[in-house]
Amino acid sequence: MQENPFRFFRGSCHLFYEELAREEGFPGGPCTWISGDLHLENFGSFRADNDLVYFDLNDFDEAVLGPVTWEAARLAASIYIGFDSLEIESKRAEKMAQLFIRSYSATLCRGKADYIEQATARGIVRDFLDKVTRRRQKRILRRRTTLGSKRVQMLLANPKHLKLGREQKQELMEFIGQWLKTDEYSPYNYTVEDAIFRLAGTGSLGLERYAFLLKSANKAGPKYLLLDMKEAVSSCLVPLVPCKQPDWGSEAERVVTLQKRMQNRYPALLSHTVFRGKTFVMQEMQPVKDNIKFTLLKDRYRDMYSVIDSMAVLTASSHIRSGGQDGSCTTDELRSFGRRDNWQQSVIEYARRYATRNKEYFQRFREDMAGQAHSVDAGVFQFV
Repeated sequence: MQENPFRFFRGSCHLFYEELAREEGFPGGPCTWISGDLHLENFGSFRADNDLVYFDLNDFDEAVLGPVTWEAARLAASIYIGFDSLEIESKRAEKMAQLFIRSYSATLCRGKADYIEQATARGIVRDFLDKVTRRRQKRILRRRTTLGSKRVQMLLANPKHLKLGREQKQELMEFIGQWLKTDEYSPYNYTVEDAIFRLAGTGSLGLERYAFLLKSANKAGPKYLLLDMKEAVSSCLVPLVPCKQPDWGSEAERVVTLQKRMQNRYPALLSHTVFRGKTFVMQEMQPVKDNIKFTLLKDRYRDMYSVIDSMAVLTASSHIRSGGQDGSCTTDELRSFGRRDNWQQSVIEYARRYATRNKEYFQRFREDMAGQAHSVDAGVFQFV
């Protein structure tokens, strides 16, 4: 989070919404299912259950029932913050934020959810999908396992892989072995070969997360798969949003259910489980799964229009697709809201103001971190 203001913004979702909830005069809107932590780098690729590769929203850890204007404001703020971090002139960021809100509104007005796959993608998104689709299973295995040696196991030389204690590792492997036999979404006829603790994400640090190497006894299909098991906790938006939330069976159930509602197609191996009283999201680690990096936009400004337009269409489509379920507004309500012209500019102005505040928070964060490091160093010196 000390890297730049955009990375800080990604890891401080709660700050954004705490500010927004206190903002007087911020336009409300119909409540629908929102991803909660939408920004430029929470769109990406994955292989769906129909074996096609899609480009879509891909992070639902913070997903809740909330006002559509909250989702739009966070994405617009990420445009201002991301462009500033890349030192792209502010007038270009302004144009892209305006484009996002216009395209988002227009898609709501149409009332029809759209999607992007390899055959329908344009510009940077098409190039991105063309590149990731060529990746094969061996690519991810070579990066994360000892593929090629006599015994294939998780690669501990990977800086994001940490060794588990013997007892915990055994308990986890036995648990996953049972999960593979009983969960309807688990891969058929696979066994657990190895397990590690996994470090990943910006906002996910501090959560329990594991990766497992699975081996197949099937004659067809991949011989090895990698499974991700990530702890799910309550969304930081829950105390702030003005919409009553359903009673979910678990936080992992919330994440998985809303991902399946909001995406056009979702990965085949997407499930949830409970381990030691904590709930976890289960999904395959795919070679084609990747987030689009906003740094790619810097040298291809002309193509940026199609990327931002695509993100706007996908955001509105996720709201339309999940409408009318468990208290969310209907498609007609979203269409009516999209036709209104009394909220767009207020959302953009708030996003612009928050981008300035985010830079201030980032500076204070770095100063506090430097102060803590100094205190630790001083403490160690005194101890020595």
